[in-house]
Amino acid sequence: MHTDGYKGYRILPNVTIVGCFAHVRRKFDEALKGMPSEARGDSVAARGLVLCNQLFELEREFANLLPDQRYDNRLALSLPIAHKLLELAQSFENQAKSLTKTAADYFVNQWPYLKNIFLDGRLELSNNRAERSIKPFVIGRKNWLFSSSQKGARASSIVYSIIETAKENNLKPFEYLKFIFHTLPNSSDDDLDAVLPWAASIPDFCRCQIPR
Repeated sequence: MHTDGYKGYRILPNVTIVGCFAHVRRKFDEALKGMPSEARGDSVAARGLVLCNQLFELEREFANLLPDQRYDNRLALSLPIAHKLLELAQSFENQAKSLTKTAADYFVNQWPYLKNIFLDGRLELSNNRAERSIKPFVIGRKNWLFSSSQKGARASSIVYSIIETAKENNLKPFEYLKFIFHTLPNSSDDDLDAVLPWAASIPDFCRCQIPR
């Protein structure tokens, strides 16, 4: 599961948490911007940001590789950079409180989850895709001034999850919702796999046409 640093995810059973390097980069970037320009130079914040940028640059180079190739390249090229970043952050452990200290501590604390990206070439360096998917819900929540009950919040989160997952699987959300509303009342628990957004059995009228 790709996540940010929220501790609540860590209690989920049988789940491997994969941390987000975009959040790490953001904290070093904030630390650098919070410093006087004359103090930035070779600061820990500046070096941390450079290392983060190197990781993301490599990911852009790996974008078109097969998962196994991406896995091998990450171990050879990205993992040493991540270890340099870890050493840099650990070297700042006993410093006074500052934005740089916050960035360094965040990286060290998140390392057990950040390093999991090196377990599988299909994993991503950040959870930005997930955050983009929940953005419509966050914007909507502001527009309708939150939910009026816990049941309402749960219902809306379920619907948003279904819609965003349908979009990720190249389905038309409206057509897919009509399909499952028509199909599920006559289905048993054993039939659920066949109506999930990634199932091959989803009818063609639910699918978007991808231009070639």
